[in-house]
Amino acid sequence: MSKAKVDIIKSKFVPLNIENVDTDQIIPARFLKATTRDGFGKNLFRDWRYENDDETKPKADFVLNNNQYTGSILVAAKNFGCGSSREHAAWAIDDYGFKAVVSSFFADIFKNNALNNGLLPVTVSEDFLQKIFLLDNEAELLIDLEKQTITIVATGESEAFEISAYKKTCMLNGYDDIDYLLSIKEDILAYEAAL
Repeated sequence: MSKAKVDIIKSKFVPLNIENVDTDQIIPARFLKATTRDGFGKNLFRDWRYENDDETKPKADFVLNNNQYTGSILVAAKNFGCGSSREHAAWAIDDYGFKAVVSSFFADIFKNNALNNGLLPVTVSEDFLQKIFLLDNEAELLIDLEKQTITIVATGESEAFEISAYKKTCMLNGYDDIDYLLSIKEDILAYEAAL
């Protein structure tokens, strides 16, 4: 299934300065019954957002309930996405409206699930992450996938991040694995003909 292309993301961000956020906290297991990707965003961090699972009682101290923080970038503390391998965690973050997640460390399975679903995980140094957390709620970040850099817009301070060349190509073009294979169909046919 083709996805939206990702290239430049310039946005304010939502700071989630909590370490070791696991996939059950991102999307609790009781919401995993659906078979499509749609609708998971409303239950993102469900147990942290509401008192007694009641949508009419949002917890005032949780960042997603604070309208001062907006944007398409989620900034999380280290070891984000640990725990079980549920793909629904990436679906929920994407469906909520985030295009990228920034952290100093991602669990490998979460990182792969994010990349496979068009959500860009950006790994930064712990020092750079702490600088982001010190910014005010009006600050913007600029993520440039082509250049593989993340920049604090106000100061121009920037850091490079790693991504596999294959996943970078897929995200820049909005490809899933099948789309990528179709994009190199002529190369594959030429290779087969040469054998």
